[in-house]
Amino acid sequence: MKYSALALGTALAFFSQFSAANLDLAKKSGCLACHSVEAKVVGPAWKDVAAKYKGDDGAKAALIAKVKAGGKGNWTDVTGGVPMPPYSPRVSDADIETLVDFVLAL
Repeated sequence: MKYSALALGTALAFFSQFSAANLDLAKKSGCLACHSVEAKVVGPAWKDVAAKYKGDDGAKAALIAKVKAGGKGNWTDVTGGVPMPPYSPRVSDADIETLVDFVLAL
């Protein structure tokens, strides 16, 4: 019992650090102006994005491309047609991939 509690505590500590670092990156990159983890702001909540693409093997590549180029139409019912601006080259490819991984892991 002690070991499972210790493992759970370690996992939670790791995830909270992982989340905090990624939220800092999202803030620095401008993502939090339109998104949050739990609730719609202008764009969809990231937990809703994760749910929509759960089990989709092509989701990571598609979302990376969408973040880089921007666009609209995938979440019109949520955004009212407000487009997502392109984030490349202002945000590095590596940071975009990190952020997409974070969102999909929610």
